Amino acid sequence: MLEDLDRADDQQIVVLHSCAHNPTGQDPTPDQWKQILEVVQKKNHLAAFDNAYQGFASGDLDKDAASIRFFAEHTDRLVVFQSFAKNFGLYGERTGNLNILCNDEDQAKIVSSRLKAIARPMYSNPPIHGARIVDIVLGDKELTQSWHDDLKMMSGRMIEMRAGLVKYLKDAGSTHDWSHVTDQIGMFAYTGLSQPQVEDVRDNDHIHMTMDGRISIAGLNTNNLKQVADSFHRVTKDQGLGAE
Repeated sequence: MLEDLDRADDQQIVVLHSCAHNPTGQDPTPDQWKQILEVVQKKNHLAAFDNAYQGFASGDLDKDAASIRFFAEHTDRLVVFQSFAKNFGLYGERTGNLNILCNDEDQAKIVSSRLKAIARPMYSNPPIHGARIVDIVLGDKELTQSWHDDLKMMSGRMIEMRAGLVKYLKDAGSTHDWSHVTDQIGMFAYTGLSQPQVEDVRDNDHIHMTMDGRISIAGLNTNNLKQVADSFHRVTKDQGLGAE
């Protein structure tokens, strides 16, 4: 990734996921974020953060925003696309906001003018119902705390499902290294299953995922974990994992 960023032409728009990376579930470490920033600054790229899953990685909103705040401390070439579709459950409303960090007031006025010129012919005014829901929740101390608690519960459940899947795989007798499942974070995970293995579990066990072996962790629960693990073990015990 660093090599690609460095080889790209100067002043490119680089889209980054702040946390709970979709589709890989593989987030950079704090040290890796530092290296990414160094290349971005060296090439004078514009960092554009897609912040769609804040709270879904660790359950801590501040921790999940650490990459954005780190960049904001060291560069004024920064755009953040904030979505509340996932962490507020407002998929139908697609509620969010656009944040652009500028280096002075004059630049901010120019950017604001251009954004209005783009928005006016597209939609003029965005839907308001979802925004009002977010405003009510974030404007009330008790509701905000309840939302924080829900995010911790949801992210914690997904972490438990990852650990449970690996446990059941070991219990089934799998000798493969499944640590990538627990190393990844967020709603999605690459299992390492090859396309023929994916088709096998789909056709024979009715377990569905994308052809590259990516599953939705949110689709796992205590009632189907063992079934999924047994199915994964069945197709990998003789053939191995695609990543291997």
